[in-house]
Amino acid sequence: MKKGILGKKLGMTQVFTKSGKMIPVTVVSVEPNVVTQIKTIESDGYEAIQLGFDSKREKLANKPEQGHVKKAKTTPKRFFREISGVDTKEYTLGQVITADIFAPGEVIDVTGVSKGKGFQGVIKRHNFSIGPMTRGSHFHRRVGSLGSMQPKRVFKGKKMPGHMGVEQVTIQNLEIVMVDVENNVMLIKGNVPGPKKSMVLIKPATKSDGKNNEFEEINFYSDHVEENQEVATETKEVEQEENQKPIKEEMETKEAEQEENQTSNEEEIKEVEQEENQTSNEEETKEVAAAEENEEISEQEEEKSSSTESAEQEDKNE
Repeated sequence: MKKGILGKKLGMTQVFTKSGKMIPVTVVSVEPNVVTQIKTIESDGYEAIQLGFDSKREKLANKPEQGHVKKAKTTPKRFFREISGVDTKEYTLGQVITADIFAPGEVIDVTGVSKGKGFQGVIKRHNFSIGPMTRGSHFHRRVGSLGSMQPKRVFKGKKMPGHMGVEQVTIQNLEIVMVDVENNVMLIKGNVPGPKKSMVLIKPATKSDGKNNEFEEINFYSDHVEENQEVATETKEVEQEENQKPIKEEMETKEAEQEENQTSNEEEIKEVEQEENQTSNEEETKEVAAAEENEEISEQEEEKSSSTESAEQEDKNE
């Protein structure tokens, strides 16, 4: 089935499969394309659809461009490309085409405009071999013979120095590694023609139309991030526990010391209280004994005084 989509080359990177295999891929931004025109045999003599890609401001579009895209009820586009040989009955004017028309493992052809290299010689432009590089040789990177003497001219198509690059190039039989519909991104195995931010056209491979290769699942960065976050949290917890262990031990030792100090202070206080109680009891006993002695002394003195008085009265009476 004929189909296609326009995209923008972002650059190259690499991904890894579940088995650990590294795959070099080109990242292509595949924003939604809009069907801006449908060509039929009755009106144009052939069947094709025109796709519009990469919106731009209306100020940058002239009136014919604005009128052309208004038929599809969309905004002005920077790039328009036709895809011929499609079944026009499956498309409608203004239809949006996303990256989900392709699947991982599908074989495709990618068309783009190659990078400009400027004016180059035959060694770089046509992969000619260099001559001897010794001092005596005057033939290092030159063109060489231009042909026979008979026609007295150079034939057309002769490989010679000239402008290199800025040519439409199609790389065939590339493989789709991943299609991310949410982010409008497609990963294509291998290299894609053109510089970064250049437009490319992606179509099914002409030599192997409808072929899908087997593909392995990719290890995504988010999965690794989640795993690393889990590992990091576990290690942080372990580190926190290990760091808290000496703190806990110190706290426990401090608490034990405080308890010991409290017990020793309590014991000392009890001993002091007991000593004070003992001393107070002894003083009380001493006071009581002294009081008793004083009473006895006073009684004896009273008895003596009474006996002396009685003796004096007896003497008086006699």
